[in-house]
Amino acid sequence: MAQIGRLSDIITDKNRIVFSDDIEKKYLSDALGRKSGRAAALVFPVSTQEVSDIARFAFENGIPLTPRGAGTNLVGSTVPRDGAIVLDFSRMNRILEIDAENLTAWVEPGVILEDFQAYVEERGLFYPPDPGEKRSSIGGNIATNAGGMRAVKYGVTRDYVMALEFVRADGTVITVGSKNRKDTTALDLKDLLVGSEGTLGIITKCLLRLVGKPERSLSLLAGFPSLKAGIGSVFGILRANLNPTALEFIERKVVRLGEDFLGAKFPADDEAYLLLTFDGGADEIDSAVRRLGTLLDGVAGRIIPLDDPALSRDVWRIRGCLVKAVEAVSEQEPLDIVVPISRVADFVAFVNALERESGMQMISFGHAGDGNVHLCVVRGSRSDADWERELHENLTRLYGEAQRMGGLISGEHGLGISKREFFFGQTPEANIALMNAVKRAFDPKGILNANISYVR
Repeated sequence: MAQIGRLSDIITDKNRIVFSDDIEKKYLSDALGRKSGRAAALVFPVSTQEVSDIARFAFENGIPLTPRGAGTNLVGSTVPRDGAIVLDFSRMNRILEIDAENLTAWVEPGVILEDFQAYVEERGLFYPPDPGEKRSSIGGNIATNAGGMRAVKYGVTRDYVMALEFVRADGTVITVGSKNRKDTTALDLKDLLVGSEGTLGIITKCLLRLVGKPERSLSLLAGFPSLKAGIGSVFGILRANLNPTALEFIERKVVRLGEDFLGAKFPADDEAYLLLTFDGGADEIDSAVRRLGTLLDGVAGRIIPLDDPALSRDVWRIRGCLVKAVEAVSEQEPLDIVVPISRVADFVAFVNALERESGMQMISFGHAGDGNVHLCVVRGSRSDADWERELHENLTRLYGEAQRMGGLISGEHGLGISKREFFFGQTPEANIALMNAVKRAFDPKGILNANISYVR
């Protein structure tokens, strides 16, 4: 591909362009590093104009483009198609504007989530989306419509994206959305970009909605004799409108992995737990805690307020590290299946039964408040051939059961390249045809993140 060298005419700073065999492997994979592609070039753009010029060059020459944020995805969303140009947005990481009067912020896509959250909180503001990986990028969060632990109260990333500047496959720069809180002015093109995993456009600026910083926050740990008892309490909590910020479920066997990984401890030894957070005014939180105690009286063994900041931090660190804790012990396949809230306990029971039947370890935890079950399917000592065969068999059964319960194969990780087969297996042909029509309208040559295109 001799023409790839012409990229040097666009990116004249040689420190921001790397060609072919000199590209580090981490830029050709995802956070797990097991699926990898090959790229013709790696570029670190610093402006929308550069992204536009690169896209136009790629479009004219039929070269695939793979946008990349912080590389924390778990499903191969940043694995390039052979010969692609990888666009790494780590240097487009500026907070461009904080508009305190309109409660908005313009940021570039490479801004790191936890840095942005800290920045706005210092100014009395709050950005609620809170996926487990805090070192993810804002652009990556938007590309996957990241959810996280606060989704039960505040919603997901989509609910905080007000406008996007993006570059089409042919290099055209387009802005969709605005600072206006209401909009019925024709089709909402912005929402098509959110969750599209870089297949429709390359995000270069993001307008985010902010809220006022809560006065106070308090987490509580409720212990239960069984996971069924714990999850069985979730409907009552939601129906009583206690409005928890987070509502997580974890089994004791899973907690031990996190404890061993971090050297920290849960303050209770029960078979299962609900981990909750309430935020808002002091009176509002106190009322919610009292009502929670009444609801769980006789059901939970005990409810422990995590009012010691160090203890609260340790408990949440244990919850947040579970995928990494499993990965430190064995290769695994991380899943993010979502089912109706009323079926979470049934689905986890199915997982536990499948674990016993198949002999393959399966570790489940997740967001009880929105039905998002995170699941680590663990390789153990299996050979490559046995792992590939048994994993596929078990994924087929897990995704099939989720579908039977009215669920979906992804709640927040996206499809990447890991779930293509199962997506096509469960999605009606008419839906796929419509998605392909949208894809062609945005990207007629199919060069944007081509590995995860909805085209068979």
